Amino acid sequence: MALTIRPHRPDDIEPLTALYNTFIRNTSITFDLEPYTVERRRETWFDHYAATGPHRLLVAVLDGEVVGYATSSPFATKAAYQTSVEASVYLKETAHGRSIGTQLYQTLFDQLKTEDVHRIYAGITLPNPASIALHRKLGFQPVGVYREVGRKFGRYWDVEWWEKAIED
Repeated sequence: MALTIRPHRPDDIEPLTALYNTFIRNTSITFDLEPYTVERRRETWFDHYAATGPHRLLVAVLDGEVVGYATSSPFATKAAYQTSVEASVYLKETAHGRSIGTQLYQTLFDQLKTEDVHRIYAGITLPNPASIALHRKLGFQPVGVYREVGRKFGRYWDVEWWEKAIED
């Protein structure tokens, strides 16, 4: 298994869009309801990330195939939130159980230690025991639940919020 974790490149947009669209169509993990075109995903998401700074997109490549990604995005738009980021990680189903999510997140968090970031937040749609286990393993602590905050697939879903100090 040859795993590489690297900053995103322009040619990653197609496999990353396909990966994310799988989650849109089949899971409550994301609250997006309609799949993205590559062009729309590039414009509204992909092009907002940089190789440096607090808002990053890292890509996991396993044996030459893009199998996942991790991001750090703005937590909220108001200026006082600038030292907080929201982290996300998405993996192809074939990449589960190989510690790739852990490695993606750890690489991202190590890079964020060089930035002006104080806290990392993650929202987890419940139930999601695998995501909870990953975040707990990496030092996140639960801070609260938004009850029935999103509606998808004809039902309401809770989202549990987790936080981690960047120094951890």
